[in-house]
Amino acid sequence: MCYYNNEDKLKIAGVIEESIVDGPGIRFVVFTQGCPHNCKGCHNPQTHDFSLGTYIDIDSIAEKINSNPLLRGVTLSGGEPFMQCKTLVKLISKLNDNLDVITYTGFTIEEILEKANEDNDFFSLLDKTDILIDGKFDESKKDDNLLFRGSSNQRAIDVKLSLKNNKIVEYEF
Repeated sequence: MCYYNNEDKLKIAGVIEESIVDGPGIRFVVFTQGCPHNCKGCHNPQTHDFSLGTYIDIDSIAEKINSNPLLRGVTLSGGEPFMQCKTLVKLISKLNDNLDVITYTGFTIEEILEKANEDNDFFSLLDKTDILIDGKFDESKKDDNLLFRGSSNQRAIDVKLSLKNNKIVEYEF
């Protein structure tokens, strides 16, 4: 199910080493390359084409992230991070324990859990995520007043509490 699973190299559209708009605090943002959703009005349409992007060694990204004491966490965006779930799980496992992980996805958490029945790597990335921003961007529901989301159908989900309680627990920023 995952599109690209080279465990040592991640296919990216780019990174932002210090962002304050992709989650709370100062965050390192990884924009993965390749997305099957092609949402109309997407903020990052250049990340959709699976044939584009650059391969980067995950050890080099992890080193940059771990060497910055100002970071609160890492944001995985895209493209669609779940298309490279196995590689991202390996990257996250190399990060300092004090960093939180936000993952943006066009899939809903319900779809991820369903896909996890066929591909455990989907569940592994979900399990390594602290906050999941789920759902496709819906241009008709665009809302500039939402924190860290583009449309009102997208949810911020506390993954750890949701998995523990076996029900969706939304995260309040």
